[in-house]
Amino acid sequence: MDYRDYYKTLGVPRTASQAEIKKAFRKLAREVHPDVKPGDKTAERRFKDINEANEVLSDPEKRSRYDALGADWERYSRAGAGGADPFGPGGPFAGFQPAGGRGAAGGNVRYEFRTADAGGFSDFFRMFFGAAAPGQPQDAATRNAGARQRAAGGAAGPSFEELLGEMQFDGGGYDTAPGGRSGGGRGSMGGSGGQRPSVEATAELGLEEAFHGAKRIVEVDGKRLEVSIPRGVDTGSRIRLAGRGGDGRDLFVVTKIRPHPVFTRHGADLHRELQITLREALLGAEVPVTTLRGRVLLTIPPATQTGRVFRLKGQGMPRLNGDGQGDLYAKVRVVMPTGLSPEATVAATTFLDLVDQPDPRTTTP
Repeated sequence: MDYRDYYKTLGVPRTASQAEIKKAFRKLAREVHPDVKPGDKTAERRFKDINEANEVLSDPEKRSRYDALGADWERYSRAGAGGADPFGPGGPFAGFQPAGGRGAAGGNVRYEFRTADAGGFSDFFRMFFGAAAPGQPQDAATRNAGARQRAAGGAAGPSFEELLGEMQFDGGGYDTAPGGRSGGGRGSMGGSGGQRPSVEATAELGLEEAFHGAKRIVEVDGKRLEVSIPRGVDTGSRIRLAGRGGDGRDLFVVTKIRPHPVFTRHGADLHRELQITLREALLGAEVPVTTLRGRVLLTIPPATQTGRVFRLKGQGMPRLNGDGQGDLYAKVRVVMPTGLSPEATVAATTFLDLVDQPDPRTTTP
C-alpha cells in the first residue's frame, strides 16, 4: 500500500510545531466538515484524511514513530508487521533510534500504540497504528475517541460546534459575561465530571486595549503563550485556552481592566465629564469630544446648564458577544472665566443687568 504523507495532507512542513499542526487541522476541518457539506462524499473523505493526519502528527509518540519510518515505510510494509510494535523485539525496526532523540526502544523508554478505534482510518494507519501494543489496555481518552468515531460513522474528530466554539489563535474560547463559565463546554474551573482542575492567569489591560483588542504573553510551566484578547472584555472576563495549562489542563486567562483617567465604564456604556466654556454654554456651539474611536463633534444648544448629560450613541465599548456597541454619556461642566480685567468686569456687569434671571435659590434649596 502507498505511504501516506500526513504533513502534505495538512499542508505543513515536517518542521511544523504542534501549534502550527493544530491550527492547520482546525482550519481544514472547518472547511470540509460533514456538517458544512452534508452529503458531499469528497468532503467526507477529505475530512477523514485530515483527521487521520492530525491523529498522528498531534501525538508526539505517534509522530516520532511516523517520522522514524519515513522512506523506510516499504520495508516495514513488506515485513507484514500488521498492528505489532515495529520497534519492539522481533520487529523490523528493533533497536532503531526514533526521530527526536528519544532513545532506542527498550531500556527506560516504552512505546505504546494508543489510538482511537482504527476502523474508520486507512489501511496505512491500521497497519502501523491500528492496535495497542500486546498487553497494553486502552485508556479512557482512547475509548472516548473511538466512541466519537463510531457515532460519526467512522469520521472521528471534533464536532463542528466544537470547531466553531474555539478561537483561531489557540483553540481556546471566551466567556460572554464576566465571571461566567466557559462557552466552549470543555473543561471547568472545578474539574467536575473527572476533569482536571484548570489553571488561571491574569492579564491586565488598559481601557483602550479592551476597546480595540490586544495580545498578551502569559507564562505557564515555563512556557510563554501568546493570548489574543477579544474586543469588549471587562474585568473578570475569562478566555479559555483548551489544553494549554500543562498536563492537558485548560488555561483560563482572566482579564483585569485598569481605571481610566477620563472614562468610567458601566457594562458596555462609557461615562465622561465634558468641560465647556461660558460662551459655549450661553450661546451654544459645536464642541469636539474625544471618544475611544476618535474625536466627534457634539452640538451644545444655547443656555446649556452644568450637569446636563448628552448621549453619543454607539460610542461606548464593543459588546463581547459581538452585538453592537454601548453608548457614551457626556456630562457637561461649565467652566467660568477667571481673572477678569476691569473692562471685562464692566462689560459683564452691563450684560448681567440686562439678563432677566430669576433667583435660583427661591426654587432650589
